[in-house]
Amino acid sequence: MDVDFAKVAKLLANSARSVMVGAMLDGRAMTGTELARIAGVGPSTASEHLGELVQGQLVRVVADGRHRYFALAGTDVAEALEALARICPPVPLGSRRPSRDAQALGFARTCYDHLAGTLGVALLEALLSNRWLAAGDDDFTITPYGCVQLAGLDVDISALRRQRRSLARPCLDWTARRPHLAGALGAAITTSLLERQWVEREPRCRALRLTSVGEAQLRQLCGLDLGKP
Repeated sequence: MDVDFAKVAKLLANSARSVMVGAMLDGRAMTGTELARIAGVGPSTASEHLGELVQGQLVRVVADGRHRYFALAGTDVAEALEALARICPPVPLGSRRPSRDAQALGFARTCYDHLAGTLGVALLEALLSNRWLAAGDDDFTITPYGCVQLAGLDVDISALRRQRRSLARPCLDWTARRPHLAGALGAAITTSLLERQWVEREPRCRALRLTSVGEAQLRQLCGLDLGKP
């Protein structure tokens, strides 16, 4: 394969840059100050690191008036980072808070713009078993029944089909080691769950919390089963 792995590996080899791109995996744009604090470096050092990430096309600048934000360059970068996480060792846990954060990330988190973790895997399995989706050779097909049910979540299938990305595809989850739902459909469902407050963002990391209302609604709607007694 005629590609330069070393160029990207060099960017990710620095621990501060690695922490920064990890923080941006939730799909949101962040300020340099926020990323400096998360990475534990000074503002000038963070600026240098972000400049290298932008130049290396892993990160893009999002301008809002005089303010500058930083985000991952796109879904390709996010998917590559999530895949790379499957062969990376975990960060050593130095306190109970990181341990709780790791557990929360394992249960539910955003994989850039779609739902991942135990919850994401369970949701995909529910969509398949209830025949909202049908498994194909590579991607999933939305069934006619699934189109009707997804409309109830305000998911516009016609609009999703016009996007220049995969509609519904499996993404191997780096914590559960089973696939969750990615692609335009995975992103649209995640947006709907957040807007309905069936899942909520955790304040410290890209973990998500399933609300009691959300669990009840998803169990009723698509047979979500989290394996609880």
